[in-house]
Amino acid sequence: MSSSTQASVIDGTAIAKSVRDQVAQRISSLKTQYPRFQPQLAIVQAGARSDSSLYVRMKAKAAEEVGVTFKHVTLPAEATVEEIVDVVSGLNQDQTVSGILVQLPLGDHVNNEDERKVTEAISPEKDVDGFHAYNIGHLSSRASEPLFTPCTPAGVIRLIESTGVPIAGANAVVLGRSDIVGSPVAAMLRKRDATVTQCHSRTKGLQDIVKHADILVSAIGKPQLVQGSWIKPGAVVIDVGTNYISDPTKKSGQRLVGDVNYASALPVASHITPVPGGVGPMTVAMLMHNTLKSAEILWQKSLERTIKPLKLNILEKVPSDIEIAMAQTPKPIVQLAAEIGLQPSEVESYGKYKAKVELSVLERLAHRKDGKYVVISGITPTPLGEGKSTTTIGLAQALGAHLGRAAFACVRQPSQGPTFGIKGGAAGGGYSQVIPMDEFNLHLTGDIHAVTAANNLLAAALDARMFHEATQSDKALYSRLVPAKKGVRTFAPLMLKRLKKLGIDKTNPDDLTPEEITAFARLDVDASTITWNRVLDVNDRFLRKITIGQNDTEKGHARETGFDIAVASECMAVLALSNSLADMRERLGAMVVATSKSGQPITADDIGVGGALAVLMKDTVKPNLMQTLEGTPVFVHAGPFANIAHGNSSILADRVALKLAGTEEGESSDREGYVLTEGGFGADMGMEKFCNIKCRVSGLKPDATVIVATTRALKMHGGGPEVTPGKPLHDTYVKEDLVTLKEGIKNLVRHIENCHKFGIKVIVGINQFSSDSPAELELIRSESLAAGADAAVVSNHWAEGGAGAKALAEALVAACEGGSSNFKFLYDVNLPIEEKISIISKEIYGADGIQLSELAQKQVDTYTRQGYGNLPICMAKTQYSFSHDPKLKNVPSGFTIPIRAVRLSAGAGFLYPILGDMQTMPGLGTRPGFWEVSIDEQGHVVGLF
Repeated sequence: MSSSTQASVIDGTAIAKSVRDQVAQRISSLKTQYPRFQPQLAIVQAGARSDSSLYVRMKAKAAEEVGVTFKHVTLPAEATVEEIVDVVSGLNQDQTVSGILVQLPLGDHVNNEDERKVTEAISPEKDVDGFHAYNIGHLSSRASEPLFTPCTPAGVIRLIESTGVPIAGANAVVLGRSDIVGSPVAAMLRKRDATVTQCHSRTKGLQDIVKHADILVSAIGKPQLVQGSWIKPGAVVIDVGTNYISDPTKKSGQRLVGDVNYASALPVASHITPVPGGVGPMTVAMLMHNTLKSAEILWQKSLERTIKPLKLNILEKVPSDIEIAMAQTPKPIVQLAAEIGLQPSEVESYGKYKAKVELSVLERLAHRKDGKYVVISGITPTPLGEGKSTTTIGLAQALGAHLGRAAFACVRQPSQGPTFGIKGGAAGGGYSQVIPMDEFNLHLTGDIHAVTAANNLLAAALDARMFHEATQSDKALYSRLVPAKKGVRTFAPLMLKRLKKLGIDKTNPDDLTPEEITAFARLDVDASTITWNRVLDVNDRFLRKITIGQNDTEKGHARETGFDIAVASECMAVLALSNSLADMRERLGAMVVATSKSGQPITADDIGVGGALAVLMKDTVKPNLMQTLEGTPVFVHAGPFANIAHGNSSILADRVALKLAGTEEGESSDREGYVLTEGGFGADMGMEKFCNIKCRVSGLKPDATVIVATTRALKMHGGGPEVTPGKPLHDTYVKEDLVTLKEGIKNLVRHIENCHKFGIKVIVGINQFSSDSPAELELIRSESLAAGADAAVVSNHWAEGGAGAKALAEALVAACEGGSSNFKFLYDVNLPIEEKISIISKEIYGADGIQLSELAQKQVDTYTRQGYGNLPICMAKTQYSFSHDPKLKNVPSGFTIPIRAVRLSAGAGFLYPILGDMQTMPGLGTRPGFWEVSIDEQGHVVGLF
């Protein structure tokens, strides 16, 4: 280095301003692209030391100048380490906070060890001070880089670099060994290939060591220790010292000087920093730089949904579903939750491989544009099922594990009815399944059990109320309903709701007239109008009709009733159609169980049990998170019976998935994720109810529908022999038969046409069987396109996993990104009930018309009079035909739909006409599936499909 007559003064103030200007410009640029991008610096200060407060104000001012939001968290001077750590932990979890800084010192009661506890409580990714052991450790390692370097040392390096003097190969001397400046500066210089000597106050021969320095950084804390005579001519001198010495000429009586005698060093050095005006301004500038860097990292992380797929071991001969499922080791559910962008506080684990997701995620991500919304439906199925669940899972695996898209499958929780009956579970099949499959099909997180408990509590409450009304006088009944406690009688909150319904504007139980007491205390149930059955999650045909109240204690108040399967409970439909916990509470209370003798609807809230039902079901509103065989996310939530109720998984699961798959303003369209929600049975049922009921309640609009078709089902509709579970398939189904197949394709064409009536795009997914011929698959594909499908693709996900559905996934993406659907409802809910039923029957089923029984007509008249006429319609019918008759295959015509009865689900928000002989409690066949189910010596489930 060459000497000069006088050193160039390094203007730290000007360089710091340049840094701040760059930060401000970058923030402005990012906010233009991403309006929600906003760095925020949080400073925690314990006590009110004047010097600490001054530093905080300096940082606050700098933050304001560059566009960083500033958050100042103040604590009492005596705050304990634990209290400070709790505050820091909260800031770690706060997604709006980019950087956290604890203003030191914390007080005399906090020693060095405790101070370290506080600094290390800060998440390394928000440690903009660079003091966390993670960052310090990486700073000292040649093989790694820290997330953040300490601000003052970073400023020192920036000042050295501003001189243009090469650091690589230079002899650098660092005076000072503090963790805040000396040691980090030494590490940073070494990383830049300087030969570094680090000294301290006890280093011998200090003057001689300094004499050989090309670069001198002094942070030793001794005023004017380094003299000009110590400095090598032409050296770069960075003075970090901040020392106050006595100066009578100053108003304060003291002035600020560095570690270097500036006057004597100025003629010797080539470049030198003044004190003040050198390193000081750089500290705050680099803090702003680090805060921006943190904000950018966290922002990009918030946008990432990086699923790490699980590898499949595909065997040519596909094993049983349970064998495939047991052979795969799922990811820990907390890992999957992190991959899809959930916060730890939003995940409630149920064991290692399943969890509930808190609804707070909807508020956190409310700003996001929803992902693409796709309903998976199918043609009219055979009793064996056509692989709709399998397609849902295979398509999700293809999108998520093979195309790199955020992809969520949303499916119903299976009932134990089909699990132990003949149909099997609903986890998918082959190499496209939800895992752990046994947990999926058995109990899961207990939602169905909670629904069962709530349903049966309401049934018990109804019968008990009828019994007590029948055996007590008005006065006795009222006294027991509103008992005096310590001489004072008060109404329960729900009682006030009933009083308001009755038009009684009184809040004091003693003020009611005898007539008002009678109206309040007596529900006066007309037993012939009771629609509320008990439920059980087992196929039990002998409970379809029973007599209750036969014990002597019931005093002869017996009546006929029955059991439904648990998933047919209105409580389950309410869960599936609720938009929040509060919404579910109101819907449960609004459920109508009977009509009074005066013609008034009697609700769960009238009986006083609505709040208790919500308590039993409060955890059920949280969607259940699981995964596919390839480690992509699946929401399993609610399981409304697809014949009786609307047969779709929950609105809440779809909404959570749509936000997690959604995009920030400013992101490109190729970042949009996909939510695949399954509608039960054929498109005439699950898809129709999805559109007319679920979308009406949720306000969500689908982008497309996938109709799953198989040669097997289409041949059956084309006149093939009956398909019976447990019996070998006829040759028609395992050999090429283009004639029968073409006739059956009429069923698929009708489903495509029906989808167009809702204005949504249609993709036909041809679920391939090993016996399908190329000519058969091509016939389905070409006929689908001719019928107006946007795409028709053969998929072999059962045998190949997501790879087998990749082409179908690509076709879905192309259709969804090729323009918007023009979604519309099939009917106006304000039309008369009978007309709405007729529209569905004619437009979707192809019927000539409908015929209401005397009972059905009476019920329609009652519901209309009670104010329920404007509800959507949920047709309860067989899944095996467009019509009410399972024997009428393909595209029947010339038939009239008989409406046996019309029931009200006031809480769920629909009316459900019962067509033909539809049963609400299935039965077990001669050879149910439970024969195969057991556990092995290790406790593993075997024989489950």
